[in-house]
Amino acid sequence: MDDVKQLVSAIKKGDLKPIYFLMGEEAYYIDKVSDYIEDNVLDEAEKGFNQMVLYGRDITIDDIVSNAKRYPMMAERQVVIVKEAQDLSRTIEKLAQYATNPQPSTVLVLNYKYKKLDKRKALYKAIKKVGVVFESKKMYENQVADWIRRVLAGQNYNISPKAAQMLVEFLGTDLGKIDNELSKLKIVLPAGTQITPEHIEENIGISKDYNNFELRKAVGQRNVLKAHKIAKYFADNPKDNPMVVTVSLLFGFFSQLLHLHGMSDRNPRSVASALKVNPYFVNEYLDAARNYPMKKVSYVIGVLRDFDVKSKGVGSNATPQGDLLKELLVKILG
Repeated sequence: MDDVKQLVSAIKKGDLKPIYFLMGEEAYYIDKVSDYIEDNVLDEAEKGFNQMVLYGRDITIDDIVSNAKRYPMMAERQVVIVKEAQDLSRTIEKLAQYATNPQPSTVLVLNYKYKKLDKRKALYKAIKKVGVVFESKKMYENQVADWIRRVLAGQNYNISPKAAQMLVEFLGTDLGKIDNELSKLKIVLPAGTQITPEHIEENIGISKDYNNFELRKAVGQRNVLKAHKIAKYFADNPKDNPMVVTVSLLFGFFSQLLHLHGMSDRNPRSVASALKVNPYFVNEYLDAARNYPMKKVSYVIGVLRDFDVKSKGVGSNATPQGDLLKELLVKILG
């Protein structure tokens, strides 16, 4: 996020490079940087003759070079944007010759999603000398809630830890999807609002009481009644609550408990840092560690491995996922 701010800040100041190669697993920031260049480098009068958007599936490297080498018309520079440039991955190294001597009046932007250039090869080295190679890395799940908080803080909103966690567990690590949902919230909620689980439930449709976050909490507390109520809700709404996601979340939770059992320092700050969780949730982990001795945690991890396979249809004899989840909870909580 800080890298993106620095990149955009340089462009705002007029420090433009002849090539921007935007690559990596996280498409969200690739789109953000590319869209900013598309919207802001040229004014509206200049865009008609001097801005071109190409698509990797429809062109060749020669087409890119040909367009990049032409001179701007009645403007200081032109902008050439290549979207879905990863479709040219087999021939992308051919661009190295142009990158060694790019047209100074052209801003060439390549959106190379879900892939990366080989840093040992000529193209990467050539672009690094004259332009920008920006790698947009996929965020780990434990980083996304903090990303949500930072994004909203920059727009004069706050969000409770539970509400942020609900978004992560429902939407995963897809920043584009999360940003869309945050945009919906900002339409209906005034600036300065603290976004709560109730706001998430009312406006996005994620239940504040029946979700994987609450199931994890109930399991950690060994609250059998609450865990089975949530399991019944999941069984009645299987499309919104796939078993494979629930098993993955519980596996991560018990893996963290195993790590916690190996720690001698149970100071909340140390636990939050070691487990990479928000300090708000540390007591939940400490309570769960008291409820599940190390031997039990190791047993549960083995059970979760078995049910991970079953949730994917292997060896479960077409057992409904709701029944599988109930069976899993009996084994964990028993």
